[in-house]
Amino acid sequence: MTDIINFLARGGVIMIPIGLGSVIALTIFLERIWSLQTSRILPSDLLDRVIGAVREGRVKSAREACLKSNTPLGNVLLAGLDGKNLSRNELKGVIEEVGKREVSRMERFIEAMGTTASVEPLLGLLGTVVGMIRVFQKVVVTSRVGAVDPGQLANGIWQALITTAAGLSVAILAFIGYRYLLSRSNRYALEMEEGALKLVDALHPMDAQGERSE
Repeated sequence: MTDIINFLARGGVIMIPIGLGSVIALTIFLERIWSLQTSRILPSDLLDRVIGAVREGRVKSAREACLKSNTPLGNVLLAGLDGKNLSRNELKGVIEEVGKREVSRMERFIEAMGTTASVEPLLGLLGTVVGMIRVFQKVVVTSRVGAVDPGQLANGIWQALITTAAGLSVAILAFIGYRYLLSRSNRYALEMEEGALKLVDALHPMDAQGERSE
């Protein structure tokens, strides 16, 4: 471990923000993985219980189930239950607004991870450019007093390239994590939308039949 730290330290000061970015990305990934568990977003039996209660006329029980779940799906269904006296189109609008808010909460910090994935390669490139400038400064100074040592030149160049390699490594992993979290959030959003439409059909069965017949 010490050897690895010493190796990375040769990349210079730019390795500090690169390392900080990796910590930020990892923290966001772990926090979102914990928060975006299926049981915390879409409880397996909540939709069936709510729709079953609505069809039996037990709206109060359905509301209690949503409140007790305290999940994004529960909040979306609760909005539908509270707007049960609205027209079908108005109810869809209310549910859509609540759904957007819940999706926004699910995607919290995910964009920050995407930003980290975009910035890390630039930091790596900046570190390499700064390192190359220092290398060629030394070359100029050395050439004034004698021949340039190719070994010294190569040593300075590979040290300068460490930041690019580190930045790309962090960026690749952060981007993979970003896309995974985003796809997971989108899948939950789609399932919540489908569940909300089922609730709308349960609350407005005649309207639903009329729309399908048209």
